[in-house]
Amino acid sequence: MMAATEFETLSLSRPHDHVLVVTMNRPEAMNALNTQMGRDLVQCFEDIALNPGDVRAIVLTGAGERAFCAGGDLKERRGMTDEQWTRQHVIFERMARALIDCPVPVIAAVNGAAYGGGCEIACCCDFIYAAETARFALTEVTLGIMPGAGGTQNLSRAVGERRAKELILTGKPFSAQEGETWGLVNAVASPAELMVAALATAQRIAGNAPISVRQAKQSIHRGLQMSLADGLAFEIEAYNRMVSTEDRHEGVLAFNEKRPPRFKGR
Repeated sequence: MMAATEFETLSLSRPHDHVLVVTMNRPEAMNALNTQMGRDLVQCFEDIALNPGDVRAIVLTGAGERAFCAGGDLKERRGMTDEQWTRQHVIFERMARALIDCPVPVIAAVNGAAYGGGCEIACCCDFIYAAETARFALTEVTLGIMPGAGGTQNLSRAVGERRAKELILTGKPFSAQEGETWGLVNAVASPAELMVAALATAQRIAGNAPISVRQAKQSIHRGLQMSLADGLAFEIEAYNRMVSTEDRHEGVLAFNEKRPPRFKGR
């Protein structure tokens, strides 16, 4: 499926077995989020949700060295009617949900500016690796709008309510190092080592049992929205899904035979 799909604003590559790299590819516009990129991201991640094939981990990044994604394309938005603006934003809402709901783990490799919608895209991923030179900001209030692609929800869950209010209500930029200190960014690397680090983690995830990884991801994400008692009940239902799988039998057998497991996602 993924090998046969071509996107106008995204480029896809498979650098390692079971690992997919999705690159937002509008470097001339600092990978700004226009309508087509929104549509492409929706299709890409909804297609993966419907049929992941052998994809077990995804790295999402931006083309070039300047930007991960500089936010919404304000040149395209100039002159839009209120109705056109609203219709476009529905696409961006679906994009955020497609990223959040993707069953395959998604690592954001933030290689440069992640402003506005770009910061929201990064926050929709499971976790973030960032270059030392990366900058983040949710600047929407400086433009007469507010974050509307998950920013108010995902940032506050990552850094806490008070820090999120400060960042969103001021619109001020912050560094990758600050993001790491506050819990938004998992790791900071040099620009040259960013993709190396992200791909190494993606490969490690891809080497694990894919059903186990997906179930664990859902258990964490859904469980945090529940009471502890409900979260524990959700967790055991997710756990029980794996007891009868071939991969569970293979994992235990490989451990006892002192060899790497050969997981098949069954």
